[in-house]
Amino acid sequence: MEKTRNFCIIAHIDHGKSTLADRMLEITNTLAARDMENQVLDSMDLEKEKGITIKSHAIQMDYQYKGEKYTLNLIDTPGHVDFSYEVSRAIASCEGALLVVDATQGIQAQTISNLYLAVEHDLEIIPVLNKIDVDSAMVEVVTDQIVDLIGCEPEDVLKCSAKTGEGVKEILDAIVERVPAPKGDPEAPLQALIFDSVFNSFRGIIAYFKVTNGTIHAGDKVKFFNTGKEYVADEIGVLKMKLVPRDEIPCGSVGYIISGIKTASEVKVGDTITKTERPCESAIAGFEEVKPMLFAGMYPVETDQYEELRASLEKFQLNDASLVFEPESSLALGFGFRCGFLGLLHLEIVQERLFREFGMDVITTVPNVSYKVYTTQGECLDVHNPSGLPAVTLIDRIEEPYIRAQIISKSDFYGPIMKLCLDKRGILINQHYLTADRLELTYEMPLSEIVFDFYDKLKSISKGYASFDYHVVGFKEAKLVKLDILLNGDPADALSTLIHQDHAYDFGRRICEKLKELIPRQQFDIAIQAAIGAKIIARETVRQVRKDVTAKCYGGDISRKRKLLEKQKQGKKRMRQIGTVEVPQSAFMAVLKLD
Repeated sequence: MEKTRNFCIIAHIDHGKSTLADRMLEITNTLAARDMENQVLDSMDLEKEKGITIKSHAIQMDYQYKGEKYTLNLIDTPGHVDFSYEVSRAIASCEGALLVVDATQGIQAQTISNLYLAVEHDLEIIPVLNKIDVDSAMVEVVTDQIVDLIGCEPEDVLKCSAKTGEGVKEILDAIVERVPAPKGDPEAPLQALIFDSVFNSFRGIIAYFKVTNGTIHAGDKVKFFNTGKEYVADEIGVLKMKLVPRDEIPCGSVGYIISGIKTASEVKVGDTITKTERPCESAIAGFEEVKPMLFAGMYPVETDQYEELRASLEKFQLNDASLVFEPESSLALGFGFRCGFLGLLHLEIVQERLFREFGMDVITTVPNVSYKVYTTQGECLDVHNPSGLPAVTLIDRIEEPYIRAQIISKSDFYGPIMKLCLDKRGILINQHYLTADRLELTYEMPLSEIVFDFYDKLKSISKGYASFDYHVVGFKEAKLVKLDILLNGDPADALSTLIHQDHAYDFGRRICEKLKELIPRQQFDIAIQAAIGAKIIARETVRQVRKDVTAKCYGGDISRKRKLLEKQKQGKKRMRQIGTVEVPQSAFMAVLKLD
């Protein structure tokens, strides 16, 4: 155990975590030169395309330090606020963290929030200043910022360039010197914490774990603490670029276990593995249950694929423990699932991965946050879906979730950012100058306002400089109304939303205009209306397509033309009574991206 070090890399988006991991793998010869590629740990196609890390990845390296061999377990983590749950799980299985800061951008909001996560778990923090080879690097300024933030000495800050590899060897030395060895008792009953799992169609479920007490051997009978199920450890091993089988995983190390588990519900991230003969007394305190911020309905495009979608979501949940779902049905779309996500990026990634990895094409409804509804009878209901609202006469008040948002930006963009937050019903709590030209703003605002486009707008008005981080602080009362979209008088329940009274008229009008462009013309007029209760607040009409039935009448009595037109009118009338309006999938997606 003295020769083992477990550490993770935490940083804001694009500060160079995955590139730094690449250089470490090169220096420790974990990978042959021919296998090396950029961001080698981001193995998912989606990660390579978008250039972001979505999953945290674990890998083991061997490093020679002063003639002795050390085992380093590295966990590379995502930077996006939507995937902060991945970061919290990585931190729980480490003793140290590299805090990477970009020398050209300085400390950003996500840097600070990830740092607090690491400090709460008592990790040894090693500050690293990256991108010192770039011309616009502000090495002295950013070093001072790090010193102010962590309270370390300026010489403790390691300077490197992950791109060129300069200074990376010093970081590996610092990990061996500064990060404490894992604590634990190799003789005690086995306790191992599951921090991730993946589904493999040939081998069943592969669980990744960190041993905190005891030792695990191949062939041991093991028991999962929360589910109480027992298995045989068919194969255990360590995580290199591929899975490498071993006979035992010692105390303090990280590894994987394959025990032929087929059903997804039997493995829970945060569960404890112990032995059947000598079980441990208690489970390891896992991670806090993740709370989804955003809810949306997911429905199969082909209605008979409902069971396939369920199986796909269960397998998906193994790899992404922050996804929650429950069955629901809708008049327009049939049977599907109500899914909880951590943010819009998370929703987009889940939808894309379902399509790529499981071949599931899904329709997603308008996302919304969950509300607390108090009825006149004194009951409190959790409502995730506008169609679950009780009748207006029964509602006493509705409360919506509020967040505390921290925005760090250059002071030049102070005005536009304040205007944006005020438009989103934000209340300024605090403002604080970090340096002469960098400002930290703290706002309280409703979660529903930032769900859609807040982050994109913030980035565009601040030319990409502002960084943003938030956490939920509780519920507050709000004047919310249910906005229904009617097509020919029938409500399209997949398009209804809960919205603040002041924004309802504007939002309703924009949806109607958007739908008018997207719904194809029929043989009859289609009325698109936005309504609050029985009151129509906006309307657009998709005009009918008409054939010129009088074309073959030339000259003669006008009554002949009239007769043909009258006949057409009767046909149109009958068609309007039996015709239904199909809403194309693009319409659902366009409503999400109204701006």
